[in-house]
Parts: sequence; structure tokens; C-alpha cells
Amino acid sequence: MFRFVGLLYCCIAFVSTAPAQQNTVLIIADDVGTDYFGFCPDAADTAHTPHLGELARSGLVFSRAWTNPVCSPTRAGIITGRYAFRTGVGSVITGTASPQLDTAEMTLPRLLRNHAPIRYATANTGKWHLHSQAPAAQRLYPNLLGYELYSGNFNGAIPNYFNWNRIRNGQLDTVTVYATTQAVNDAIAWLDTLDGTRPFFLWLAFNAPHKPYHKPPDSLITTLGLPGTPAHIAANPELYYKASIEAMDTEIGRLMGHLDQLGLRDSTNFLFIGDNGSEADVAQITDTTRVKGSLYEYGIHIPFLVSGPAVSMPGRTSDALVSTTDIFATVLELSGFSNWLSFVPSAKLPVDSKSLLPVLKNDTTHVREWIFTEQFQATSAPKDGKAIRNEEFKLIRFDNGNERFYHLLNDPDEQVNLLNGVLTTGAALNYQQLCAVLDSLLGSSNCSISAVNEPTANGEMRVLVSPSVTRGAVVVRIEGLPSDRIFLMDSHGKLIRTGSAGFWDLGFLEPGLYLFIVESEGRYFSAKCIKR
Repeated sequence: MFRFVGLLYCCIAFVSTAPAQQNTVLIIADDVGTDYFGFCPDAADTAHTPHLGELARSGLVFSRAWTNPVCSPTRAGIITGRYAFRTGVGSVITGTASPQLDTAEMTLPRLLRNHAPIRYATANTGKWHLHSQAPAAQRLYPNLLGYELYSGNFNGAIPNYFNWNRIRNGQLDTVTVYATTQAVNDAIAWLDTLDGTRPFFLWLAFNAPHKPYHKPPDSLITTLGLPGTPAHIAANPELYYKASIEAMDTEIGRLMGHLDQLGLRDSTNFLFIGDNGSEADVAQITDTTRVKGSLYEYGIHIPFLVSGPAVSMPGRTSDALVSTTDIFATVLELSGFSNWLSFVPSAKLPVDSKSLLPVLKNDTTHVREWIFTEQFQATSAPKDGKAIRNEEFKLIRFDNGNERFYHLLNDPDEQVNLLNGVLTTGAALNYQQLCAVLDSLLGSSNCSISAVNEPTANGEMRVLVSPSVTRGAVVVRIEGLPSDRIFLMDSHGKLIRTGSAGFWDLGFLEPGLYLFIVESEGRYFSAKCIKR
């Protein structure tokens, strides 16, 4: 009897300390920025979104979230945790000629379904947009990449929300149910098939509020009396755009209610994002060239909230720098999968995603010192380029060589390109920091000191580091103008220490790329060094 009681006690103790299985629902809205959501700090004329507001109040809102300027690279970055220059998906997939996601990538659903400590049920309903739907064999790619169920549309847009082509596990059919409703219908039908033995991951990617603008069913919106005629829609796109967002919110509420009925709501984490900024005809900014498809803030700064049992101290707003690529590692670690990196093939490394779990748990205020985004097309276009920011400053480097540099804290609308004038000491150091990170990340050498200041009449100055590749010490020499300040920074832009010309011991540093920056008479010069 005593042995039985002891055994029972041990079993109870084990169960009570085992981590609870947590489900995850990732919700993606299509083509909508922060200005349309009241839970975002920089909201403007907002849509009616009570259910998303409820998630925000019970969760955490990230106020500095970045994504890609268009939808396909955003989705590729989420499902792989890798930047676009690694996946090759740098622009909108428009057909068979567009670069598409390599099916050899180790994806989020593959890891959860096949390798996680507790194997997850996986489903994706709604917009795919990582491959073209022709040839027909590609219609099974979502399943090949890890989804037990895929049901939705492959293309970037549907021509009619009330009559559209759906692909369901490779089979093509026609649906006449409102697309926003059908995405949730498919999700709920799949949830009802689960037997409760496995947690689940649901990727719910709405087409809304992407064009075509339209009048949703009256049952889904509070703004009644919209005529819905082509002429009225063309004259008032914002009204129908907001109605589409509200209809999406209503259907999110229906999904939340169904999870309540299944007893799964309390064990489910919700992540909500927009995949890029809004289109020009509904953008709430003056310069409508800086919208979706651009590397300016309105094109890449998006709503991002997390709500559920993983969030400690709910109701917070975080100013941590986060990227949509971070969803990859975050969902994996929400699922209790800490050693996921060991299952990624070496050919698909590195993975750029960083888990946001420490911020969700309120263990730290940030996990990144910078965030990065980009876009590129098969045929180079003027808007192609890279963007990177730290806490205060942002650098845009267009592929045609042009650069823009902004102090976002003082200039959130990006009106003053600091490179058009003489940089202050702080701005110059931040420029060099961000340049160094870009060069390290991309394997390039595009940081031009002359881009910061024009040469003076006293002649040029050079920074010389010998050797340029070292395991220990280097000698730093300066030719030209005298200087008494040298800054040593790492590739993330973090200041390591200051000093003067002469012997520098780098033995204490981790392997990587480092930058010596010299200040002299208000000008800045640099040299790189690799620590092995």
C-alpha cells in the first residue's frame, strides 16, 4: 500500500511539473499597417476590431515590428526564419517565372509535425503565395512543406471574395462562400477533427483587407448602408477597406469562440500581424509613394501582437525591435522545442530568426539590437534595396547605390535624410554601426566614409589595422590628421571600447567582424578587422 501511494505521489509530482501543451494560431492580415488598429500606439482612423482589441488587452503589442515590403517574402521569412536574400524570395510571386520557395527549406510546420518533442497537428487556411499553382504538382507543396491540411488560394489576390478558386490538399475547386468566412470555416472544420492527443499549430492567412475592395456580408460589420456599387467603392475605398478589416475581426472572434467551446482557448497562443503596409489609395500618410512595396516605414512597419498563456504581465506594449522572421523561432519555442536548430540541414543555415519568448515572459526588454528587411526583383527596380535600424536610427541602402539615413526617434516620418548634411558625432557613429552590420550580414563592402563627410583641405586620413585577420592582437595606425579617439565596435553596432592608436588586444573577443572608427575634426573614418 505504501509503495502504491509513493508511486502515485511521484506520478502526480511529475505531471504537475511537466509543461502544459500550448497551441498556436498565427493570424496574418493582408496589406494593412498599424494606422488602422486602435491597439497600435500610432493608430489613426481605425477600423472596428473589438476581438483583436481583446487579444491586445490580454497580451503584448510590439510597437516596433518590421516585415518585408510585400507579401511573398514576408511569408517565406516566417515559414523558414530566414531573410529573403537566403530564400531567394525577394518580391511578389506573380507566376512560374518568379523565384519561389525552395521545397528543401526546413519549415516551421515540418519541424513541429516531424521533430518537435510533442508532435504537432498542423494546418494552413487562406492565402499561400509562396508558389504559383501551375504546374498542378505544386498545389501539394503546402503539404510537402509540413501541413496536414492546406485549404485556400495560392495567388496574391482573389478576383472576387464571393467567387474564387480554392486548393484543398492539392485539389482545385470553386468556392462561393465569402473568402474571409471560408478561411475560418476550414480552420474550424479541421479543429473539430483533432482528437486532443496532440497540440496544434494553425496558420490562418486572410486575404482581407487586400484588394479588390468590396462590401462584406452585413452580418459581419456594424457599418450598414454601404451600397457596394463599383462607383461608391472607387470613390470611398477607405470605407470598404475598414469594413473588410471589421469582417475579418468578426470571423477571428468566431474562431476564438469555437476554441472556447472546445476548451482550448486558455491553452492557445494567438499571434496577429499584417504582412506589409497598406496600399496607396487607403494609406493615411501624405506621401503615398512610401507605402506597400517601399522600404520606408509605412511599407514595413506593421501591427504585431501576441496573446495567450505564454504572455506574462498581459496588457503591455513593448518597444523591442522585432521582425516577422522572429515568428519562426518564437512559435517553435512556444511549443517547447528548444533544440530545433539541430534539425535544420546545414545547407539551410544560417537561420536569422530570434525567439521573442524572453520578451513575452518579461524576462528581458529586447532580444535584438537591430532589425533588417529588404526587397529585390528578378529585374532590378528603383525601389529594390535593404533597410536596417537600431533603437534610434535607420539606414536604407538602395541597390542603385543611393542611401537614406534617418533619426527615427526625432523624425518618424523620415523627412530629413541626414546624409544631406554634416552628421553629428552620434549620428555618424550610428551610420557606421548600421553600415558595418549590413556589410557583415550581406558579405559586402559598401560602407563609404566619403558618404558621411566631404574631404577637408588638410588632406585625407586613413585608418590602418594590421593584421586585418587576427586571433589575438592588432596594431591600429592613423595616417593624415591626428586623432585621439578610436572606437571599436562589433558587427551589431555595439561599442566595445574606446582607445587611441597603437597596440589593441582583441584576444577577449568572440570570433567575428569588428570595426575601428576614428574621429578627427568632426569627420569619421573606419577600418575592418576579422577576429578568428
